[in-house]
Amino acid sequence: MCGVIGVSKHKDAAQIAYSGLYALQHRGEEAAGIASYDGRSMHIKKQPGLVADAFDERAITELRGDSAIGHCRYSTTGSSNQKNIQPFIVTHKGKPISIAHNGNLTNTETLYNRLEEAGSIFQTTMDSEIIIHLLARESNGNIEDSFVKVLGELEGAYSLVFLVEDLIVGARDPQGFRPLCLGKIDGTYMLASESCALDLIGASFEREIEPGEIVFIRGSEIKSVFMPDQAAQKKSHCIFENIYFARPDSDIFGDNIYQVRKRLGAQLAQEFPVTDADFVMSIPDSGNYAALGYANELSLPYEVGIIRNHYIGRTFIQPTQLLRDLRVKIKLNPIHSVLEGKKIVVVEDSIVRGTTSRGRVEALRKAGAKEIHMRISCPPIKSPCFYGIDFPDPKELIAANKSVDEIAEFIQVDSLKYLSVEGLHKVMKESGDFCDACFTGNYPVTPPTNKSKYLLEQQ
Repeated sequence: MCGVIGVSKHKDAAQIAYSGLYALQHRGEEAAGIASYDGRSMHIKKQPGLVADAFDERAITELRGDSAIGHCRYSTTGSSNQKNIQPFIVTHKGKPISIAHNGNLTNTETLYNRLEEAGSIFQTTMDSEIIIHLLARESNGNIEDSFVKVLGELEGAYSLVFLVEDLIVGARDPQGFRPLCLGKIDGTYMLASESCALDLIGASFEREIEPGEIVFIRGSEIKSVFMPDQAAQKKSHCIFENIYFARPDSDIFGDNIYQVRKRLGAQLAQEFPVTDADFVMSIPDSGNYAALGYANELSLPYEVGIIRNHYIGRTFIQPTQLLRDLRVKIKLNPIHSVLEGKKIVVVEDSIVRGTTSRGRVEALRKAGAKEIHMRISCPPIKSPCFYGIDFPDPKELIAANKSVDEIAEFIQVDSLKYLSVEGLHKVMKESGDFCDACFTGNYPVTPPTNKSKYLLEQQ
């Protein structure tokens, strides 16, 4: 989770970064920051809260310079506090360097211990800071060689944007867990987590940064290098980006998210149809597109049975269960006249802990729904994620502890069915290029050796 952006050699670099972060707000609602470089000094503004809360007009004008990077944060590795807000800046040998990171490293403990034994002093609890320390130790040679060497030491998931004086550097891990795309605006290159950020500011989508690729950007000039063993690596794009996390108007992993989710719904309808329902409805907003696909496949009516309050953010990425429960009640309100006496199919993108789904079903019952058949457009989530999605300890994952029938009883639906793993991969354009470890437990990169400590740090 988290969103990153970088803008090179544009007179409105900070404003573009700010606007791009607005489009990436769904990737992190906890904090936001922007760092800029004016040819002599690096400037930074970062605050807890939403992008709109973190910056005002004065803050943007104080971010001087024609190169900038930005970040919107949801904490996974590293606690949720002010010192961990990114971008993270250091000065080494008189040169400022800043980093914005989406993803999680899996060899954090090994690298941290090695650096600490060598004398490094850490200011934060983020795995991102480790990357800066490694770069500082390799700063005497060619900058491209330094990045290739340092990033080659990292394991796990990372889509990175750096600001090294006036140089923008972008990089993606060899498995390509998290998205990162290249755009162009007014003749200069930029980077963003998703293409929706490019659309908002009127930039063109050039291509995705390839897994294992490192790009060095100064304005209209770009150089690309690859990590030496990239050809031997298997792609492992995070499949949950397609199911829930990315915005539906984004193109990532070679496909459009809206179309993927509609195909997921259609496949779900083929596997588990309810043909005599009065209508199909979604849990807005992330379930909307799978519900459309489900309804279209079975030629069933699609109705809006719940209205979403759009002045509240995503409930899944709230840090505590209490906040999630409160936000669900504020966020979604059933329409009694639509639901009363009806047999409905409710399409949801996922069930993580189960408590949110139970509350939603209870609200639908109170609104008069006669029968509720829930269909989930992904398989049961049984295993934690170590690559940047905040799936917690298996003890908190309902599907790791209950059967599908037991989950149905817990959330109080008349029937519950999940999309199969095979069906999930069937709708993907490049079906063999995805990580599905949260469903299968098959981790493409070895998880941290001290899992209990890692999971504790995620909270």
